[in-house]
Amino acid sequence: MIVDLRSDTVTKPTKGMLEAMMTAEVGDDVFGEDPSVKELEHKCASMLGMDAAIFCPSGTMTNQIGIKILTQPYDEVICYKGSHIYKYEGGGVAGNSLASVRLLDGSRGRLSVEEVGANVNNTQDVHQPVSSVVSLENTVVREAGSFYYLKDIAVISEFARSKGLNMHLDGARFFNALTETGDKAVDYGKYFDSISICLSKGLGAPVGSVLACKREVEPKARRMRKAFGGGMRQAGFLAAAGIYALNNNIARLKDDHVRAAKLEKALSNANWVKSIMPVDTNIVIFSVIDKVTPEQALAKLSEHDIKAIKFGAQEIRLVTHLDFDDRMLEKTVDVIKKISF
Repeated sequence: MIVDLRSDTVTKPTKGMLEAMMTAEVGDDVFGEDPSVKELEHKCASMLGMDAAIFCPSGTMTNQIGIKILTQPYDEVICYKGSHIYKYEGGGVAGNSLASVRLLDGSRGRLSVEEVGANVNNTQDVHQPVSSVVSLENTVVREAGSFYYLKDIAVISEFARSKGLNMHLDGARFFNALTETGDKAVDYGKYFDSISICLSKGLGAPVGSVLACKREVEPKARRMRKAFGGGMRQAGFLAAAGIYALNNNIARLKDDHVRAAKLEKALSNANWVKSIMPVDTNIVIFSVIDKVTPEQALAKLSEHDIKAIKFGAQEIRLVTHLDFDDRMLEKTVDVIKKISF
């Protein structure tokens, strides 16, 4: 039995999802004629309290489009220093939007209104780029899935708007956050100009992300999708998987969080583990002791057909998902207990 905990992107479509894909009604989406894509986009816009939504191949693309439509060249994006848009998207903010970034420390990746306020540039100072976007991430991948409560986002958004700044949300694991906070997805739309959500992580779709946005920026967003190479044809087969995921796989995310917490407990008792970040959702990040390298620990796990990834100088990451069940959890916990150096 192979246990793959490298990411929640490794899931395979379930039988029900495959059936939905194979029976999807499709058309040419570049011509705006794919009914399944239209249904997905309308569903996401409605769920998030936004005017419009655009189906794209990846979360990187939806994030990059979101930043692009909310900035001008020479602007500056305010974000957490470990945010996905900065660390893991190939320099896209610089290359695609010609914008710089103001990197903030945050508290486990979560920005405060005070920290944002202290880093908004003076528009009258020609030496500084124009602060134009505050980008938040929910959950924060680099901080073991830490999450925001909507009440804290509301304060940041109200301040940003008072300064003429736009708001973007990288919600790659958006529904993981809501599973813990109980906040309503539809309430997010009022606080953001663009929201990116991934369908191919915890929700289990094989491909796809959606960018929800305000009506006035939708034409530019669709143009940018085309320019970035994201115009797909009979994309309804993929959109149908996304619709199925939204209808069937949100409620079960709590199972992933429970299993992640059990991995955290097992690791906390392992003598080869130095420290563990607090586990809030479905991501477990831990550091191995100084005399052990992540590569050595990963090799030990691999001997038992357990896959994970190095996530820092001494760090390893595990991510739970819908293809990781209780039987696999029991095996992983047992292996963690047996490993020694």
